[in-house]
Amino acid sequence: MLIGLFPELNAPGGIQRAGRHLAFVMSEYAASHKMESRFLSLNDTQELHRMHVGDREFVFTGADRGKLKFTANLMRAARRRPKLVLAAHPNLAPLVRYMRLLAPRMKSIVCTHGIEVWEPLPSRRRNALTRATLVLSPSRATADHLINVQGVAHDRIRVLPWALDPDFATKFTGASPSPLPSDFPRGRVILSVGRWLASERYKGMDTLILAMSRLLLRWPDLQLAIVGSGDDRGWLDHVARDSGVERHVHFLTGISYGELSACYEAAEIFALPSRGEGFGFVYLEAMAHGKPVVGGAHGGAPEVIQDGVTGYVVQHGDTVQLATSLDALLSNPENARRMGEAGRQRVENEYRFNIFSKGFKKILRELCES
Repeated sequence: MLIGLFPELNAPGGIQRAGRHLAFVMSEYAASHKMESRFLSLNDTQELHRMHVGDREFVFTGADRGKLKFTANLMRAARRRPKLVLAAHPNLAPLVRYMRLLAPRMKSIVCTHGIEVWEPLPSRRRNALTRATLVLSPSRATADHLINVQGVAHDRIRVLPWALDPDFATKFTGASPSPLPSDFPRGRVILSVGRWLASERYKGMDTLILAMSRLLLRWPDLQLAIVGSGDDRGWLDHVARDSGVERHVHFLTGISYGELSACYEAAEIFALPSRGEGFGFVYLEAMAHGKPVVGGAHGGAPEVIQDGVTGYVVQHGDTVQLATSLDALLSNPENARRMGEAGRQRVENEYRFNIFSKGFKKILRELCES
């Protein structure tokens, strides 16, 4: 048996998407090796869920945020003496140690994502992380933090970049594309996508808004479209008003995947100057649509964005550098197009779902057969 422990699966967000990818590949591997698989989610509703990844399906059970219920479910699963358990977030790593009381020969994988392991974890979580059979990281930058900050042994870490959804090509670039949202601006548009949360101001959307005040001096018809949702919308509105660019900043929320695809297609440039991306799915999506990308020179973003080739990376909070990079793309559309095409080719070569699936199955095979 293979067991997967997840904080949440049926929700938007990069961690949730990575979890769905992991669960699907585990279910596929288990089926092909005549093994059982069981997936447990802490925060999803308390029922049996059928989840699709592309045109494929796996099943999981939610605990409706009930920690006792979640723990009871995983301990019952541990009595089956599974070969391997995967904890899809470091917060769940201590539970793996409890499971080992019932299944001492069980192998374990703990997944990390980025900023949550860039600072020292509480001792119980850090100890559980360091004792895992294997720790997955989506980038070399996060792997370095695991070694230098958390004390995980180098030979226990495996870098496995996340990937686009298996149906990305049909969902985002299908034969019948969705129309643009009615409030999408006309003209030359910079697009950004991400949550608007006070706890995630590291994404740098305020810097992006401030950069507009410089760019509009030369490009008076320029527009900024920010797709997302969250509790920090009022603060971002305030930043736009104070910098005098509110008529050029547009917040789009509640849009479908198809509408998001249309936004990527209509935009000229994608920008998210974050300092806290362990990986950054949105960079991949923009690159897959052939758009030049501007991201933060921090975390895993520089491993996805090739500076000067598929876009630019900038220092977090540096409004001048951000505006200069965006101006360079606006000033030379032909070079921007070449960067976008280079990004599209990079995604095709390195970040398709089948590449992730092959790499993860290799890890599962090594641990299950060792």
